[in-house]
Amino acid sequence: MTAETDQTSPPAPESMSFSPRLRGVIVVTTLGGFLALLDSTIVNVALRSLSISMQAPLATIQWLVTAYLLALAAVLPASGWLAGRFGAKNIYILAVTLFTASSLACALSGTAGQLIAFRAVQGAAAGIAVPVAQMITVREAGPRLMARVMSVSGVPTILAPIIGPTIGGLLLRHAGWQWIFLINIPIGLITVGMSFRLLPRDDHEEAGRLDVLGLLVIAAGGVAVTYGLAQIGRAGQVGSSVVIWTVVGLALVALFVIYALRAANPLADLRLFKNRVYAAASVTGLCLGAAVYGAIILMPLYFQIVRHEDAVATGLLLIPQGTGVAVALWYGARLIDRLGSGRTALIGGLISVVATIPFVFIEADTSYWYLGAAMVVRGFGVGAIAIPATAAVYRAVPPASIKDATVQLNVVQRIGGSLSTALFAVVLQTRLDAATTPAGQAGAFGVAFWWVLGIAVGATVPTLLLVSAERRAARAAAP
Repeated sequence: MTAETDQTSPPAPESMSFSPRLRGVIVVTTLGGFLALLDSTIVNVALRSLSISMQAPLATIQWLVTAYLLALAAVLPASGWLAGRFGAKNIYILAVTLFTASSLACALSGTAGQLIAFRAVQGAAAGIAVPVAQMITVREAGPRLMARVMSVSGVPTILAPIIGPTIGGLLLRHAGWQWIFLINIPIGLITVGMSFRLLPRDDHEEAGRLDVLGLLVIAAGGVAVTYGLAQIGRAGQVGSSVVIWTVVGLALVALFVIYALRAANPLADLRLFKNRVYAAASVTGLCLGAAVYGAIILMPLYFQIVRHEDAVATGLLLIPQGTGVAVALWYGARLIDRLGSGRTALIGGLISVVATIPFVFIEADTSYWYLGAAMVVRGFGVGAIAIPATAAVYRAVPPASIKDATVQLNVVQRIGGSLSTALFAVVLQTRLDAATTPAGQAGAFGVAFWWVLGIAVGATVPTLLLVSAERRAARAAAP
């Protein structure tokens, strides 16, 4: 395993240019991730319209989200093995093709049941496409170009949750619900066509036999936890079914950890977490995912519930946050070149903490200009911590472990997002139920943002270890 002292050292300046082949890989793999994220955010704003069009209760239509997440959680652990067994390029093309075809099937669905079933297929395809795209990009970039590649490829995938609500609102207003799925088809076809031409041909690895037992255990655990937390999001409270599903899921995940540490050829190499830099960067990713999801969930609800804005206006009001993230991602590699990965992550974390404070004191008539400025700064902080933290995960492992690292990073981020979604749903709903005035409603969001602030602090603390590792690397390299 690569030594810890080498994991966060800045890349050499002379090696920072992208080859035409790498540029092509970044474009193709980013399109796949953008497609999956854009679809998810668009569907989220269309649930009420779909409930009316399908003549189905909202509780049934909510399964469009739940089925997608459950299918994604079920297949995600197998994505690394599939890429090794059949080739990352082949699996990526197959997954994007399946996502595109299922999008057409969703648009042609005549009943809620059909739509839910095809959304599950979409989720399975996304659960394979996104991590495999990351594997391809990381392998092609190499450790020295990692930070710059993360900066460039991260912009569209960060912007997707921001522009998705606006696009969804416009499509629902001027076209019809079918177009929230039909919009995926041209993007998917372009991605598949470019993949054949631009992605490098990769040799099939000796993947070994699939760890079926490990896959069944971790898939069942992931599905159970996801389902339990999704129940919180729908009910706004913790009931007995939530506790049962979540506890069973966590028990299965714990069982998988014990099994994977003892198995000869486990589905995922959890021994990677023995590397302190890898573990610290993973914890940062967990908290960062939760903090990002917090803003994505809370701010749209604030604009719609407290300020009575529609979906289109809400999407436009969220643009400042996406702008801040995009700026940080665009200039992130330069910051790392100048300051180093550890200090860049630490500064980004501190900025995100400070910029979250204004939302704790949000009111019913807080100026949109003030909120927009705070979202820009907070978005910049989130982006500034995301680049070095993500790059550190991949630098902390040898090339042979990239598949395991990619799958584990996606699982960690998914856990962070699911936990934060459930937590904020309970905190917010409990406070909103007791609120009788706009001021009370705004206060409910302020309480929820106290939790976001705590999570932002949690994402910042592990970056101190990255700073320490970087200093040790500098001392070791000194003559």
